[in-house]
Amino acid sequence: MEKLLIENLENNTEDKIAVVNKIIKFSNVDGPGNRIAIFFQGCNIDCAYCHNPETISIGSNEYTKNYSVTSLLEEVEKVKYFIKGVTVSGGECSLQYQFISDFFKNIKLKYPNLTCFVDTNGTLDLSKDLFRDFIKYTDYFMLDVKAWKSDDHIKLTGINNDNILKNLLFLKNSNKLFEVRTVIVPGVLDNETTVEKVSEIISDTEINYKLIKYRSIGVRETKLVGINSPTTQYMENLKKLSLSFGIKNVVII
Repeated sequence: MEKLLIENLENNTEDKIAVVNKIIKFSNVDGPGNRIAIFFQGCNIDCAYCHNPETISIGSNEYTKNYSVTSLLEEVEKVKYFIKGVTVSGGECSLQYQFISDFFKNIKLKYPNLTCFVDTNGTLDLSKDLFRDFIKYTDYFMLDVKAWKSDDHIKLTGINNDNILKNLLFLKNSNKLFEVRTVIVPGVLDNETTVEKVSEIISDTEINYKLIKYRSIGVRETKLVGINSPTTQYMENLKKLSLSFGIKNVVII
C-alpha cells in the first residue's frame, strides 16, 4: 500500500503542484509561536475520531486549491513579518513530501528566520532514503501516536502502527521530533499503555507530549457512537503518569 501511494504521489508531483484544503495564516496551536498552517488534501487512513474528514479524499475537489511552490511561497510572503514559522498538516501532508521538500528548501533560502514543521500521522517509513530531503529541510516533526497496541490502532484507523512506532524512534534519534500527540479515547483505547510507552521513549529528551481530549463535536455521526470525552481527573492522571517518567513538558488540551 505504501509503495502504491508513493508511486502515485511521485506522478502527481512531477510538476511540483500541491493540493491544499485550507490555509490558516495565524495559528498558535500548530507548533511554537505564531505560524502559518497549511493543510494539504489527502490522507491514507480514516481515523474514527477525525475532525477534518473533508481532507481525507485524495486529489482536487470543489473545496481545494492547487498551488505551485512559487504561489505557496507568496502566501508566506504576505505574513512573513508576523510569524515564527510554517507548519504543514493535513490530511496527511507527507503524502506530498516531494512538493514539501522543495517548498521548505525555498523557505530556508528566502526566509531563513522561519522554522519548518511537519504535523504527521507517521504512517510512511521516514527512515527510507527517498525521504532524505524531506527530513533534511524539515526542522521538526510533530508525530501522532494514536495507540501503542497494534490491535487498538487497527480498530481506530484500519491499519497497524508499525511505521509509526518506527518513526517515533527514528525521529527522536535524528533530533527531529518536537512533539508527540495522543488523543485520549476512554473505553475504546488502552490509553494508559500508550502514555506509558511513549513517555518511556521520550523521557530523556526535550520532546513535548500533548495529551488531547477526545471530543465528539465535529466527528462523523457514524463514528464512535456513544463515546464521551474523558474527565478532567482522568486526563490529569494520565499527565501524572507521563510526568513520572521525567517528561519535562506534558500538556493537556
